[in-house]
Amino acid sequence: MNIQINRETLLKPLTSVTSIVEKRHTLPILSNLLLEVKQNKIYLTATDLEMQISLSVDSATAGDLSTTISAKKLLDICRSLPDNSEINLTTNDSRVTLRAGKSRFNLQTLPAADYPIMTKTSGLSTGIVMGQRQLKDLLKQVEFAMAQQDIRYYLNGLLFEISGNQLNIVGTDGHRLSFTSTELKQNYEKQNVILPRKTVVELIKLLDDSEEDVQIELTNNQANFTFNNLKLISKVIDGKFPDYNRVIPMGHQNSFTTDRVGVLLAMQRASILSNEKYRGIRMVLSSNNLKLISTNGDQEEAEEELEINYTGDTLDIGFNVTYLIDVLNNTNSEQATFSFADASSSCLITLPNNINYKYVVMPMRI
Repeated sequence: MNIQINRETLLKPLTSVTSIVEKRHTLPILSNLLLEVKQNKIYLTATDLEMQISLSVDSATAGDLSTTISAKKLLDICRSLPDNSEINLTTNDSRVTLRAGKSRFNLQTLPAADYPIMTKTSGLSTGIVMGQRQLKDLLKQVEFAMAQQDIRYYLNGLLFEISGNQLNIVGTDGHRLSFTSTELKQNYEKQNVILPRKTVVELIKLLDDSEEDVQIELTNNQANFTFNNLKLISKVIDGKFPDYNRVIPMGHQNSFTTDRVGVLLAMQRASILSNEKYRGIRMVLSSNNLKLISTNGDQEEAEEELEINYTGDTLDIGFNVTYLIDVLNNTNSEQATFSFADASSSCLITLPNNINYKYVVMPMRI
């Protein structure tokens, strides 16, 4: 069978699906992607058994075909070809020959019948629709607070919680917590799932900055996202997410609002001399004044002083400066509000232009 396709038409979808393919896998077929041709469309599918991405591309090719081919090799070949090359794929038993101009590549294939396809689970599901940009922005507001490889596996992902007409998304690593929320167009039964870290990272990459819809379908053990010509199926993390309502403080009476970029730059400068392991910084608050002080094991010290509008208690609290820099880097508000209770309490960061966003950082002893 013969497939003809333009390099540009193939390259973007190929890049999208290949990003989840593991480099070294115990199952050789998982290094491959499933290539199918049916009804004048080419379908590309990749999976790591936890998540699956499928994409369709229009093609003038008639006939049916199913095979699997090395994802990385096919992508590397397509990337290396000149722009607008016409690619010709010919299948023959356990081989695929790819031709473009005067280039020819002979690639091995594995049977499509052996490819472990993930299917949508049946049963009760909740379906919501929202704009791609909106979902992407919500995910970006919280994803940096997820744990990376925590033994508490349920922290290595984001809580997706539908409650009435609210969608709440929460990430925490046990030291800080990021919460965001948006209003949905209708009311739903309460449902929550924990989306794995890798799924969240892929979604942020794949979603467009557009108003085009993304359809989200949640079941007890799966989350499905459909947008553009793409379908993403992901397993969800089986576990109980911490009760975030107990972590988000109410009534922190000592607060100030300041220029987000100004305080971010001051923290970045002060962090240069912080202890490399603990990354501690002291926030010293007094009347209309904020000092940021860091020291390290070499007895070096950095101090930044900012004028702020503050009339609360005098406070001296230590925090991991990376956690503060993260939130200031990942939000786009002009101003940020910092709220405290006392010298041993958490810091609550909110944004004047977004009442649905809250970020909590636990204090540290310095």
